[in-house]
Amino acid sequence: MGKVVPFLKWAGGKRWLIPSIDLPNLQKYENYIEPFLGGGALYFSLLPKHAILSDKNPDLIETYAAIKTNPGKIASRLDVHQRLHSAEHFYQVRAAVPVNKFDRAARFIYLNRTCWNGLYRVNKKGQFNVPIGTKTNVNLDTDDWVETSKSLKSATITHQDFEISIDMAQDGDLVFADPPYTVKHNNNGFVKYNESIFSWQDQIRLKDCLLRAARRGATIILTNAAHDSIRDLYAHGFKIKVLERASVLSGSSASRGRFQELFITANYE
Repeated sequence: MGKVVPFLKWAGGKRWLIPSIDLPNLQKYENYIEPFLGGGALYFSLLPKHAILSDKNPDLIETYAAIKTNPGKIASRLDVHQRLHSAEHFYQVRAAVPVNKFDRAARFIYLNRTCWNGLYRVNKKGQFNVPIGTKTNVNLDTDDWVETSKSLKSATITHQDFEISIDMAQDGDLVFADPPYTVKHNNNGFVKYNESIFSWQDQIRLKDCLLRAARRGATIILTNAAHDSIRDLYAHGFKIKVLERASVLSGSSASRGRFQELFITANYE
């Protein structure tokens, strides 16, 4: 099976990372563990034989599970959304959560592809509240739901806290962690939102459980904000490299440009 194109546009996603690093040789590793799944860019690029994929976002995990179970039901429902897409349809879909899990999964993908910048955000009631964006394509040329489903068949997909997933890592496993960035770096406009879902205490808890996994013999790959507090947090037991990327996740073109992020590893060759 070749590489699978991620089906979600995810704010903070790591498609940009793939050309920037030497990808690990998966034959060296028993399991691949990704506790902040998001758009799954690295997973779909590597396509490991055994994986634990998790996230704290239940709607996201349900969508992956639905695609794994029955890709045809997702494709047919997206065809309907493509045919009906309009501002009126978008806001009707946004306002109503279906009972059927395949309808919910298709809704999740539809909103992701047609909302502003693919951002996932909910209000205090847990209701998705991102406005409509400018993109109108619900079905994409890169969609291959059957292949995407096949690529997920051997993966364990679960809704759980990152620490539970990382604590499952053993000697010979590979962990890739891409947490929400909770400190301000290069005028990140979503700091307040990130802090509400991933606190600084979560950052400390993440570092601690990654260090435990590394001491058990797991290999760690981590991306995080290029900020002194993050550098200090990972100063011992990890190697830190600065990577530069372009960013378009901003309301104005003036604030877009080159941004730095940290690529942090432990036991990585």
